[in-house]
Amino acid sequence: MSKSEDDQKFMRKAIELGRRAGIDEQSGGVFGAIVVDKKGNVIGEGYNQVVKHNDPTWHGEMQAIREAGKKIGSPHLDGCTLYTTGEPCPMCLCAAYWAHLDRIVYGASVEDAKEYGDFDDKYYFEQINKKAKDREIPCEQCLRDEVVKVWKEFAALENPVHY
Repeated sequence: MSKSEDDQKFMRKAIELGRRAGIDEQSGGVFGAIVVDKKGNVIGEGYNQVVKHNDPTWHGEMQAIREAGKKIGSPHLDGCTLYTTGEPCPMCLCAAYWAHLDRIVYGASVEDAKEYGDFDDKYYFEQINKKAKDREIPCEQCLRDEVVKVWKEFAALENPVHY
């Protein structure tokens, strides 16, 4: 099977999960995702359950990444591909980077999600690109010296965890 055929096969699995979320269960938007390792094994899957769990972080990509990390016993998913029905929102995109995924394959664009589902991810991208002081939700610094003191303790550890 060619890479293109594999991509289509895995994307169809993500589409099934998206259908489950948005149409069958109505647990959230039509977003489904899977993580596939370099051998072609599905090691994580998820679908949008934001409404079902009243959890704004319960995106399909987040669930798939969590399952994959748990399955392989590492927060790093080097060599893996994320297949998702929608172009990742900023949260899911950053999670993919934190997970060290090699590749993201998506179906619908941010513009498609806005047009057909009224999901306005452009707004979130715009907010993230602003300086903290200019964002709609105010971001204010507090007790920096006390926090930095703990960071310095962390930096002094012989083997600090860097995940």
